[in-house]
Amino acid sequence: MNTTRRHAVVLIIGSGVAGCSAALTLADAGCDVLLLNAGEQLTDGNSELAQGGIIYRAASTAGQPQADDARALEKDILVAGHYVNSRKAVRHLCRQGPTCIDTMLLLRAGVQFDRNTDGSFSLTREGGHCSPRILHRADFSGQAIMEGLTAAVLTHPRITRLHKRPVIDLLTTHHHAKNSQYRYDVANRCLGAYVLNEENGEPETVLADFTVLATGGVGQVFLHSTNAPGCVGAGISIAFRAGVSLANLEFVQFHPTALYEERSNRRPLVTEAMRGEGARLLDLKGRPFMRRYDNRGDLAPRDIVAIAMMEEMLHNGAPCLFLDASCINKDLPSSFPTVFKTCSDAGLDIRNEPIPVVPAAHYFCGGVLADTRGRTSMRGLYAIGECACTGLHGANRLASSSLLEALVWGVSCGQDLSKRVNSGDSLPKRLASSIPDWRHGGDERRDDPALVAQDWTNIRNTMWNYVGIARTNARLRRAFEDMRDLVRHIHDFYKYTRISRRLVDLFHGSQTAYVITQAAMRNTASIGCHHRID
Repeated sequence: MNTTRRHAVVLIIGSGVAGCSAALTLADAGCDVLLLNAGEQLTDGNSELAQGGIIYRAASTAGQPQADDARALEKDILVAGHYVNSRKAVRHLCRQGPTCIDTMLLLRAGVQFDRNTDGSFSLTREGGHCSPRILHRADFSGQAIMEGLTAAVLTHPRITRLHKRPVIDLLTTHHHAKNSQYRYDVANRCLGAYVLNEENGEPETVLADFTVLATGGVGQVFLHSTNAPGCVGAGISIAFRAGVSLANLEFVQFHPTALYEERSNRRPLVTEAMRGEGARLLDLKGRPFMRRYDNRGDLAPRDIVAIAMMEEMLHNGAPCLFLDASCINKDLPSSFPTVFKTCSDAGLDIRNEPIPVVPAAHYFCGGVLADTRGRTSMRGLYAIGECACTGLHGANRLASSSLLEALVWGVSCGQDLSKRVNSGDSLPKRLASSIPDWRHGGDERRDDPALVAQDWTNIRNTMWNYVGIARTNARLRRAFEDMRDLVRHIHDFYKYTRISRRLVDLFHGSQTAYVITQAAMRNTASIGCHHRID
């Protein structure tokens, strides 16, 4: 294979809110950035799909002094996370959030959020929040934010973009340097990554002084998911193989309300903001049921709502439940245009028909362990956004905190990296020359779509049935045994088959599912979105 070699000062893998905000922060500070993503455009990830909004703490939120509202937000995050959050990360988000929104989204990206007739921001409330503090653009907030960020990224002269470049593996001194002397360094260092150029089918070697993982979530390893197709846990997989510290992998949040429709593995999201505006969950007989499970009713945190829904479905043998939005005192087509159109396309008029909904894998609270600057346990490697575990979410994520986390950590990571870049902390040339190009053990074209599809079916069904919303020791052990055998098989298959996007995704997905299962087995406590019924 003829492998292309590139060198980047900062390599960012992933182009959602986290990746784009980090890239802009670095580029605005005078640093050159190489931004890679696996899709055909910058908006192919989960950020674009976010509906509800972003937390915006301001003095007008509840007519309180700003410090009081910060403390109230901290408490809501801790309660939702069952108090196993990193308090340092929670404080960092609450203190930096408003400034990041003001400077990056409102001023730099020019995002237009909904406003009241008097010009003030239209703030809404979602489950787990003590007051209305969610800044939004109808029900397509993620799309609005990404439009602003990508417009700024596309015109910045210091940001180079490469699309259709799924990451294969991280480059490290301990694993890849041909000069054995580098292996005696106590600290393993990230040197960039191998990526696949889908346009010509060849791997590329991208050497970098610093590498940032912003690869998104893991939802596609489950049967039902709200995630974008490419969210197979690539960042988790490559970090695990490189020996980078991971944390909280058992905490997978399931969104309570995804449209029950058999069209694809990705189930369209029905935003939680609808329940914030008064929509109610109903059982098969049209009766509200959430008050039986929690005194907060339909506004309880997501893990509680998802578990209650599964209990109802299992007890009654129901394939789905229903969300009644007819009681919302707003014009649904204009207030929730995305949900309204999605349901209309499915033949539903939500103004007078309840929406069939099921829980679906939605957000990954665990990931690559990272501090408030995005630094990981490996020198030269950062992780931000959903693939990172900052400790912010603890055992369960508070609604509308994900976009804010991605933004705050993207900016914080960019600020930290710009200082390191400008201080001259770069990759030694002789070390870069010690890194070989990609070499594959086999060149057979055996990635039969039917074989790959069957492996994915096994992964997704195993994870949904055994490592899903309700877990037991017996289920987890069965999943561990099944995934161990499958991973071994896929490793052998990968070794002797010519590399392709299908194979790379399958490899990452199987590895990610395996480490999630192992983490769930180790944690015998039932807490948050790691719900053990035994």
